Amino acid sequence: MVAQKFVVDLNKPLVFQVGHLGEAYDEWVHDPIVSKEGPRFFQNGFLELFTRTAWWVIPTVWVPVASWFISNSVKSGLPSLDVALLVFLGIFVWTLAEYTLHRFLFHVKTKSYWGNTLHYLLHGCHHKHPMDSYRLVFPPVAAAILALPIWNLVKLICTPSVAPAVFGGILLGYVMYDCTHYYLHHGQPKSDVPKSLKKYHLNHHYRLQNYGFGITSPLWDKVFGTVPPPQSKGDAKRR
Repeated sequence: MVAQKFVVDLNKPLVFQVGHLGEAYDEWVHDPIVSKEGPRFFQNGFLELFTRTAWWVIPTVWVPVASWFISNSVKSGLPSLDVALLVFLGIFVWTLAEYTLHRFLFHVKTKSYWGNTLHYLLHGCHHKHPMDSYRLVFPPVAAAILALPIWNLVKLICTPSVAPAVFGGILLGYVMYDCTHYYLHHGQPKSDVPKSLKKYHLNHHYRLQNYGFGITSPLWDKVFGTVPPPQSKGDAKRR
């Protein structure tokens, strides 16, 4: 007997369906549906509410939190210049965290039921529906869960007066990342740098998902050899 291939019904809540795809999940999730209308995730309306986040929620929630952390370093007696340098260090550290999370966590290969389900919630939904504006930025609760171990690591490495400024910088870097990410999908850049970033990121979505993991910058792609190869004329003709 040949096992019947599971087919996802896009008219029904998706989250508890995608796990049944097994090994076919990776191919399915990287075959995007380009529509501004997003799918329903859960039948339960309360759960569904927590899957949708407007882009402006990110700076509204996290800029005050970052400012509070930075102010603790100021109150500890560190000179203002030192605090500013530590914040910039945190922003730089975020760029590496952004790359690492995107490459190794958001693009982890899964085939089990719960592996597929969790991956879809974490990042797969964005690749399947890349223009869904309410599933593009991270919900604050999910971001807080990821931020907690990063904060604990910063506290372990840095002194009590230094750690808050560095972590505040990391949070500001995250805000810049999520707002930039939203803009690259929904903005219409006019100048060369944002135009180049938009092209670079959309290339990650629609051509080579295993390259181009940097969002705010291609720096770490260049360092680790994951810059997408140039599109050949044959590729362009096929598209």
